[in-house]
Amino acid sequence: MTSAVTAALVERVQSTIRNIPDFPKPGVLFRDITPLLEDPGLFSDIVGWFGASASGKAIDVVAGIEARGFVFASPLAIRLGCGFVPIRKPGRLPYRTVRAEYELEYGTDALEVHADAIRPGQRVLIVDDVLATGGTAAAAARLVETLGGEVAGMAFVVELAFLRGRERLSRYPVESLVCYPDG
Repeated sequence: MTSAVTAALVERVQSTIRNIPDFPKPGVLFRDITPLLEDPGLFSDIVGWFGASASGKAIDVVAGIEARGFVFASPLAIRLGCGFVPIRKPGRLPYRTVRAEYELEYGTDALEVHADAIRPGQRVLIVDDVLATGGTAAAAARLVETLGGEVAGMAFVVELAFLRGRERLSRYPVESLVCYPDG
């Protein structure tokens, strides 16, 4: 994707994201990406951007973080011709799982993945909608590495840079389409 195409896409995404003040709690400005999904052309272009960001990384598996990460990771896996692995909240996967706990901006949580979802040596691209504090993505990376996979990169539609999540993920290549420097 050329820089002009990417700049135009960033502008379209920023103008489409809905800002919801005081959600999920007072003082938080929530960046709602659901309007992006209502426009099939824009949605396709975002998946195309994810594909361009994965170029040259020899991705074997795309791992999507529940739930909105699934929305982007699934069509991306098809586009890249590789497998999709869901990284889910606890108790939602039917087979043996590996678990990683983490802190997020509003409390604590955990993620799980099937114990056989990623084979040793597989190169994994982790995808989610928003990079905030980086806790969720760091937990996803721990799961990938626990199973012997290699985190080839991480990609997000939105980055809330003021929460400094990229710093927490500094050992991985991180891409974000839209970056908000301030809350």
